Amino acid sequence: MKVYPFKIPKPENNALMYQEDIELVFYDKLHQHDEIQISFIEKGNGTLLVSDRISSYSKNDIFIFGSNVPHAFKSDKTSIEASKMLSLFFTKTSFGSSFFELSEFLEMKDFFSKSLQGLVVKTNKTKIIGLFLKLKEATKLERFILFLEIIKAISVSETAPLSNFVYTKKYSDLEGKRMRTIFEFTIENAHQIIKLEDIANVANMTKNAFCKYFKKRTNKTYVSFLTEVRIENACTFLKSNEDFSIAEIAFKSGFNNISNFNRKFKEVKKMTPISYRNL
Repeated sequence: MKVYPFKIPKPENNALMYQEDIELVFYDKLHQHDEIQISFIEKGNGTLLVSDRISSYSKNDIFIFGSNVPHAFKSDKTSIEASKMLSLFFTKTSFGSSFFELSEFLEMKDFFSKSLQGLVVKTNKTKIIGLFLKLKEATKLERFILFLEIIKAISVSETAPLSNFVYTKKYSDLEGKRMRTIFEFTIENAHQIIKLEDIANVANMTKNAFCKYFKKRTNKTYVSFLTEVRIENACTFLKSNEDFSIAEIAFKSGFNNISNFNRKFKEVKKMTPISYRNL
C-alpha cells in the first residue's frame, strides 16, 4: 500500500465500507483516497490538517472528506486513552454511475459539492451520532439504510468547510511525499524559528521555487500557513493550560512578539486570545 496517495482496502463486492480505528495515535500521515469519508470521533482529540488549513478535533466531532481531499489526524500524544473513530467510505459511483443522480436524491446534491472542501457538522449531531453507533451491529442491508439516513441528516444540518481551497489535481506520489514532508516538518517545528530557506531545503527546492510551488497548491503563502499552525497550537494551550499567561503561550507557540501574536490571533480567530480563553 502506498502511503500517499493510498487506496482504502475493502472486501470484494463491498460498495460501502465501515471501519473502526482504535489507536493511541490515529493515522497521522497526510494522505488522500478516491473514497468519500464520513467520520465520527467517539473518543480522542488532536490536530486535523485538511488541504490548506489546520484545525482541531475532539470527542463527538463529525467530519466529511471528499474524494482525494488531503487530510491527516495527529492525535494528542499526551493522552493515555486510546482514540476511537468510526468511518464510512464510499464513492459517488459505488452503487452505480447514476445512483445519486436519481431525483429521489436531489436534496443530497449539495453534500457532494460541499465535501470537496471537507466539512465539519455543526448541528443535528445527536441524531447522526445515534445512527453511527448502530452501524457496528447492523447487517449489510441495515448498514446501507443507515448510511443513507446519515447522508440525509448531514444534508439538512449546518456545516462549515474544513479548507478554503480545492486543489483539483490528484497528487502524484512525489508531490504527495513532498507536501507531507512540508506539513509534518511545519507542525513538529512551528514553535521554533522557521526561515523560508529552511523549509525550502526540507522540500529540496530553491526558496523562490518553493514559494511558488506551495502557493499554487494551497492558495496561500507558506508564512500564512505557518501562522495558522502556530495560532492553532496557541488555542490548544489556551484551552488546556490556564496557568500560562498570554505572553507565555505566544512564545511557546512560536511568536517572539506579543503584539504580533495578538494581531495575528484576531485575524485568524476573529477574537482576542483572552476572549477565546474565556469561551
